[in-house]
Amino acid sequence: MEEVKKGISEDWLSFWLAIIIFLISLLSYAGIDPLGWVVSTKVWTDPSKAMAPTGKVYQSVKGEITKIDGNKITIKKPDGKEEAITVADPTKYKVGDTYEKKGLSGFASLVLTYIALAIIFSIAAVFMRANIVKFNLGFFFIFWLSYLCWFIGHYAYFAATDAKKFNIPWSLKLTGEGGFIFALLLGLIVGNFFRGFAKFMGEALKPEFYIKTAIGLMGALLGLKSAQAFGLASAVLFRGLCAIIEAYLIYWALVYWIARKWFKFSKEWAAPLASGISICGVSAAIATGGAIKARPVVPIMVSSLVVIFAVVELILLPFFAQAFLWKEPMVAGAWMGLAVKTDGAAFASGAVVDALVIAKAETAAGIKYEPGWLLMAASTTKLFIDIFISIWAFILAYIWCAKIECKPGEKVSGGEIWRRFPKFVIAYAVTFIVILLISMQHAPKIAPVEANIKKIDKEIVSIEKQLATVTDPAQQAAIAAKIEEKKTQKKDLEASIKDSKKIVAQTSTATSGTNALRVLFFLMTFFTIGVISDFRKLWEEGIGKLALVYLICLFGFILWIGLLISYIFFHGVKPPVITG
Repeated sequence: MEEVKKGISEDWLSFWLAIIIFLISLLSYAGIDPLGWVVSTKVWTDPSKAMAPTGKVYQSVKGEITKIDGNKITIKKPDGKEEAITVADPTKYKVGDTYEKKGLSGFASLVLTYIALAIIFSIAAVFMRANIVKFNLGFFFIFWLSYLCWFIGHYAYFAATDAKKFNIPWSLKLTGEGGFIFALLLGLIVGNFFRGFAKFMGEALKPEFYIKTAIGLMGALLGLKSAQAFGLASAVLFRGLCAIIEAYLIYWALVYWIARKWFKFSKEWAAPLASGISICGVSAAIATGGAIKARPVVPIMVSSLVVIFAVVELILLPFFAQAFLWKEPMVAGAWMGLAVKTDGAAFASGAVVDALVIAKAETAAGIKYEPGWLLMAASTTKLFIDIFISIWAFILAYIWCAKIECKPGEKVSGGEIWRRFPKFVIAYAVTFIVILLISMQHAPKIAPVEANIKKIDKEIVSIEKQLATVTDPAQQAAIAAKIEEKKTQKKDLEASIKDSKKIVAQTSTATSGTNALRVLFFLMTFFTIGVISDFRKLWEEGIGKLALVYLICLFGFILWIGLLISYIFFHGVKPPVITG
């Protein structure tokens, strides 16, 4: 009988998909916005204004011209905000005129995004040897139901951090990331109450694939953020590495001991259970099961538990962090990486806690932290754990072969590390390093120079006021010369960072497109995690005893040890504050 060919693994496909999308995004350095058509969603009260293309070049613009400076015109939009636009022929415009440029509508952007993702994932499905028709039917519902949750999550009554800005009496202040929670809840409803529909979507229910691709893309965004505040990024990376090594060794040993000593599990069950509960969930349980050559049912059962409890953690922990850790935001982010299992849930909880804690800090203390840093703390600790899985799998494979099973002549090859290594992490590293190297020579220059420019602007305004009160011609001439000197200083400063601002702007264009896709992949991960969490089926498979161990270990000490270690390494570390 001819052996059925296996498709390419999700791990490798997520790596290549992330790399290809990233390479496309780099066309921004050629003056092109190749991903600007991807839909973005804003907090809304009027549904027609909720969606827009990510890139400005694709957006519709309308406003009153307030200033013309060379090829740049400044317009005041209906919302009161000003925007500078470069035009080919400024002589066609004058101050007071209405400027209008038609762009891609929000709904058209959404439809275009769906079509593009359907094509991309259909190609991936072919490589995975999936049924292409069934995959597309399932993906249709996954995309549109997920996005519906994202759209509802941005409704101002749910998402607005300042209800007054939207002229509404109250808001839950969840920010738009509340859509992640709605997607998860809808997925749980579908998975547990509409099992036929869940089965119908089964071919496209691939949360690990979606999240691994998203993680690969996320490196680019974090690379830019790291360049803009390189000192803090270095501290996060180092502290994250130290934290996971300490937590990892404590967690695994305790869970393994409890499973063996108290619950009398065999080594075959105790090792994958310890890895699944204490480290990286599904990936660790599967890697450990393979390393010790456990029966397939062992890591599958553990993985099922991991998904269920990850959902529980995902729902509870971000709100706990918002309530009690908003004064220590980086502790909250790192805690998500150490405590929440599975890559999808950990990165998603990092995104939610990033939004919730930042919103709390702004409303409670008036501190506006730059978004993304809590997510970086969570993702850094989680990714270090992912990297360590391959090393741990090698160690366990060696121990089981050399000490426990002791089969004569069997050796652990060096290739075991590579086979266990999570390949999508390489995409994260590549996108992170490339953007960091491009940006780190330019991004750190801009903020201090712009601060000096703002200072000079204030000085010019002050001197101009002084000039208005002087009548003596000699004094007027001296003050006018001083003003010109300040303006010259300002022009020199602007010229000194002109090239750097261009590079950072192009980098921002590249990362905004990849980040828009990353958000959608996260969103579909939430929904599909919920759909595959069929509680009744897992209970029927005899998962009760395993669940008890998981419950005791997770809520008995793992969460709290993770919190303590996060506090030790990230206490006092703050994200950059947005000023102005």
